[in-house]
Amino acid sequence: MERMDQLMALIERYKQLGIDSQLDYEKFYLYSIITHSTAIEGSTVTEIENQLLFDEGISAKGKTIVEQMMNLDLKRAYEASIRLAKHHSDITIDVLKDLSRLVMQNTGSTYKTALGDFSSANGDLRLVNVTAGVGGRSYMSYQKVPAKLQEFCDWLNKQRKCTMSLQEQYNLSFEAHYHLVTIHPWADGNGRMARLIMNHIQFEFGLVPAKVLKEDKGDYINALISTRDTDDISPFLEFMIEEMIKTLSSDIDTFLKSMNEGGEIIRISGEKKQKSREKILSLLEEHPDYSARKLSEVIGITQKAVEKHLSKLKAEGLIRRDGPDKGGKWVSLTNK
Repeated sequence: MERMDQLMALIERYKQLGIDSQLDYEKFYLYSIITHSTAIEGSTVTEIENQLLFDEGISAKGKTIVEQMMNLDLKRAYEASIRLAKHHSDITIDVLKDLSRLVMQNTGSTYKTALGDFSSANGDLRLVNVTAGVGGRSYMSYQKVPAKLQEFCDWLNKQRKCTMSLQEQYNLSFEAHYHLVTIHPWADGNGRMARLIMNHIQFEFGLVPAKVLKEDKGDYINALISTRDTDDISPFLEFMIEEMIKTLSSDIDTFLKSMNEGGEIIRISGEKKQKSREKILSLLEEHPDYSARKLSEVIGITQKAVEKHLSKLKAEGLIRRDGPDKGGKWVSLTNK
C-alpha cells in the first residue's frame, strides 16, 4: 500500500508540474510506449528512429523492414484504440480481433491446421495450442479461448462502468493486461495486445499511461509467471506499480533539470539580469500574441525551453491560452 501511495503522490506531482500539458506530450509519450512495447518483442528501433519513421517517413538505417513495420502497425493500433477509448466504446471480441489485426497487419503469419487456416494478420483467434516458451506451461486450450474471451469482455465492460478511485482504475488496467495475456487468444502479438488494452483503459480514464520498459523485460516476464503460478495477482500489480514509480520519477527529474537549464539567469540587450520565466510573463503582458518561437528569439533560449516554461506557468495558473495556437493570444492572470 505504501508503494501505491507513493505512486499516487508522484502522479499528483507530475500533473502539478504540467508535464502532461507540454506541447506534443501525448504524441511523444505514445511513441515511447510503442518503442518499449515492440522492444520487448525484439525490435531494436529507438524512440528517435520511431519519431523520424512516424513523422517523416524516414526509415531507420540498419533496421529490418519487419522491425519497422512492427512499430508502424502498433502505432495504427494505438490510434484506433485511443479513438475507441474517447467514445467509451464497449470492448467486444470483434473489437479485440480488429485491434489485433492492426497490431499484426504487416508482420502476422498464416497457419494451416486440421481445423482450417487462420491468420494472425487478420486478427483470427488461434486454432492451435501454445506454450510459454521452451519448457514453459501451456496456455489454455484453443477450444476454451472464445468463451474465456467473452467472459473477459463482459467482466471488463462491467468494471469500466463502476465508480472507482484512481488506484482502482490503475489496478483494473493492470488486471486486464494480466487476464488477456493469460487467455492468450492469438498465435502472435498477445503481449503487445495486453499492454495496449492496459493503456486503452488508462486513456479512457484520463490516467498517465503505464510503460513496461524494455530493460525490465526479465522482471516483467517473471512477474507474469509468478502471478500465473500462484493464481495471485499481487506479484504483477506490484511489478506494474514499481515500473510506474520508476518511469514517473525519471520523467519528473528530467523535466526539472530541463526547466533549470531553461531558467538560468540571462542578460538581454544590456538590461538588468532576469530569470527566463519572469521575462516570459513580462513579454506576454505586452505582447499577448507572441508565439513560443518569437519568445525564444527575444529571450535567447531554446523554443523547447520556452514551451516548458509556458506549460508550467499554465499549470500554476499564471497564464492561460485563449483561442487556437495560430491566431489566439495569451492572457496574464498574475494580477487577478
